[in-house]
Amino acid sequence: MQHNKNALKIAVTAVLTAVVVVFTMIVRIPTAKGYLNLCDVAICFIAFTFGPTSAFIAAGLGTALADLISGYAQWAPISFAVHGLEGLLIALIVRSRNGSEASIVKKILAGIVCMATVSLGYFALSALFISTVAVAAAEIPGNLAQSAVGFVLGLGVSSAVKRAYPPVRSLSW
Repeated sequence: MQHNKNALKIAVTAVLTAVVVVFTMIVRIPTAKGYLNLCDVAICFIAFTFGPTSAFIAAGLGTALADLISGYAQWAPISFAVHGLEGLLIALIVRSRNGSEASIVKKILAGIVCMATVSLGYFALSALFISTVAVAAAEIPGNLAQSAVGFVLGLGVSSAVKRAYPPVRSLSW
């Protein structure tokens, strides 16, 4: 029975990776060196609902694949690192051993970590590998807005899904 459960978790993670790709590509707002999108909605939903392993894999692979498909291949490794870490950290912060809902303090901390990871991660890695410090700094407000909106919407969707279908919690890993 455990093998079937693991196979289901792997399949769900593959589907969630595709969801991140779609959310990354469906709405794209061009910026100086890339684009803003809705990936953080999917990433935060996954982190809150499915746990750190699914969040890391789906967020990292999903955003990197979207960059490759969209013609932004130079961003794929950065997106993998930044968004994979974002999903992992959020999920670890709100994770509960006994299945209870995370406290408001943990959720606020997760939101702050989400925004810091995305904005500082893209700033540092972009300035180091892709553009200048000035151009990378100009992207910070957009990345803060994208991650903040994504966090709030992802949290809302996760809460709604958990209420509508409580067994979804069993797919967390």
